[in-house]
Amino acid sequence: MMLRVLIADDEAMARRRLERLLGDLGGVEITASCPDGPSALAAAAATLPDLALLDIDMPGLSGVELARQLPAGTAVIFTTAHPEHAVTAFDDGVVDYVLKPIEAGRLALALRRAELRRREAPGVVPIPTPSGIVLLPSTCLLAVSIDGLSTRVDSDRGVWFSDWPLTEFERRVAGLHRVHRTALVRLERVARLRPTDGGGYDAILESGHAISVSRSAARDLRKRLGLRG
Repeated sequence: MMLRVLIADDEAMARRRLERLLGDLGGVEITASCPDGPSALAAAAATLPDLALLDIDMPGLSGVELARQLPAGTAVIFTTAHPEHAVTAFDDGVVDYVLKPIEAGRLALALRRAELRRREAPGVVPIPTPSGIVLLPSTCLLAVSIDGLSTRVDSDRGVWFSDWPLTEFERRVAGLHRVHRTALVRLERVARLRPTDGGGYDAILESGHAISVSRSAARDLRKRLGLRG
């Protein structure tokens, strides 16, 4: 089944690049390509796309404002040149955000996440554990990390252990970001970042549990959050 996608960006070159990348990826029908928020909102109401690729800074209606007014069932991926918008994106529960200049591989990953969300039960992740399959709303997941021979799942509903590898969580759950070869976290659920001697961080979750952030991931994280250094 084709994924029906709406594009909204006030830069013509950015729209054309997205159109070309989507065409190269295949399996996508572009329902509209709009230069501003109001025209995108009208096009979304008329075409009911599965997914909207939205720039954040647009005249008339920002991408964030537009996302909140789209028809029910329309998934959202933010496309932006400004990494400081990342936390806003995740606070609004979007599928993903992609930094400009957009690369084909990164866009393909975001589309896979959108397609997965469309196919699966809304927001539910079936996690195998020693005591049975635990059904958790995806937004409940705070972090996933390797713990011995198991994978530790920190959530709003408690801590669980699973034999799923990190890559399975990465594939199934939008909004989890790799911060170490052994850990994924949901950025908007991190209460604070504690610097470590090695140039990385300990990401302290709202629950108090600490997740190691590698030095290389720390550089990327600072960029995502719009921090210097």
